[in-house]
Amino acid sequence: MKITITGSLGNISRPLTTSLVAAGHTVTVISSSSARQVEIEKLGAKAAIGSVEDLDFLKKYFAGADAVYTMVPATLGGDGIESTVNAGRNYANAIKASGVKRVVMLSSVGADKDAPTGPIRGLHLVEEIFNELDDVSVTFLRPGWFYINFYQDVPLIQQAGILGSSYPGSTEIPMVHPSDVALAAAEELQRISNGKNVRYVVADNRTAGEATELIGLAIGKPGLQWVEFSESDLTKGMTDAGLPVDTAKLYTEMAVGIKSGIVQEDYIKQGKPIAGSIKLEDFVKEFAAGF
Repeated sequence: MKITITGSLGNISRPLTTSLVAAGHTVTVISSSSARQVEIEKLGAKAAIGSVEDLDFLKKYFAGADAVYTMVPATLGGDGIESTVNAGRNYANAIKASGVKRVVMLSSVGADKDAPTGPIRGLHLVEEIFNELDDVSVTFLRPGWFYINFYQDVPLIQQAGILGSSYPGSTEIPMVHPSDVALAAAEELQRISNGKNVRYVVADNRTAGEATELIGLAIGKPGLQWVEFSESDLTKGMTDAGLPVDTAKLYTEMAVGIKSGIVQEDYIKQGKPIAGSIKLEDFVKEFAAGF
């Protein structure tokens, strides 16, 4: 198969590319960085260097593909939701123009809701755009919270000796490792499918408090505590750490959605399916090694 991958060599796209090349497929990896070209080619894939904001560029590298994997780059500027939707619309236009018939889209738990869910709402709107693609089979991959997001909290652990967000430690969160998401994406890209389908990718369902305890034990800080912040304190903490105000507000909104249960609701309704093998206990060893 000829498969085009977006997302350069990120946490999902790199293992996804490696897996597909090993399976004998002809893989093209789209990246905005020319510095990635040699690295992509070393993996046995073809490098397509350009911007996903360039419709003609996308059409060129989607053309002839048996399947395409799409993800929205986190680096697109402007309003977070608007940028996400614009990228999704560009992908959809390129898919239609190039005649691609099989697409796997990286989405998120919570993307079923047209509700205040922070950046996840942008993915909901892109799912709606992709749902309008005629005669195109689309699988919406909805992973849980990435374990690797805990790396963003290293300064908080080091400086304050805590972890936290604006929901209590008793909140259960669907979690997953990017490697498990890459495995699911590889399976879907190679699978014959019809219509529009959703696949949740979650490896573990654990409370924030349990995650904090396991991380603390792994890094030699057994007293590590989870703290529930107010919404204003959470937003201020992120802006003090350098995030733009609008971005911080979106992430606070997502945390509120997790607290209310809106984000996890459909996943729970589906029976909390487990599709990954890397458990939280496995990840904390990885976290401790890089702490």
